[in-house]
Amino acid sequence: MDTANQDINLNSPNKGLGTNDLADVPVEGAVGNAERPLPPNLTEEEAEELRTELTKVEEEIHTLRQVLSAKEKHATELKRKLGLSPLTEFKQNITKGWQDVQTSNAYKKTQETLSQAGQKTSLAFSTMGTAISRKLGDMRNSPTFKSFEDKVGNLKTKVVGAQPNGEEAQSPQETNPVQDKAPF
Repeated sequence: MDTANQDINLNSPNKGLGTNDLADVPVEGAVGNAERPLPPNLTEEEAEELRTELTKVEEEIHTLRQVLSAKEKHATELKRKLGLSPLTEFKQNITKGWQDVQTSNAYKKTQETLSQAGQKTSLAFSTMGTAISRKLGDMRNSPTFKSFEDKVGNLKTKVVGAQPNGEEAQSPQETNPVQDKAPF
């Protein structure tokens, strides 16, 4: 078969068809026929019948491919007239597939299990948060923390200085107002 004329697109209705479709089929009396001896237990007459039947079957295959190609083109034209693009079909297929997944028993069981796990996890974090909050409250009321808090307060007073009227000391940034004359 001449590969230069062969359609190599595997989705093509003309797949494998070239101009010499039947070039490899031996014909009685042809020069190349002598190179191919008949299989044992097959007479020349039976071989000729098989060749004829093979030729008819290959012609039918070729005709069916042509009909299929014409039907595919017609279907594409009908879809175009209906406004159905490949993207629209793809979206519909995805939507239908997702609906099928959501209605499956496996999805429902998985969703239920994950929901229960989420609820248990949420409860565990809530309980843990409450316990941590309680521990921090207990720690803040402990004598060690109070002593530490007093020392930090004293340190702040020494560094910043105490205000004469009892107000808290302001940070250096608060005492110097920001000027709006910035170059930017």
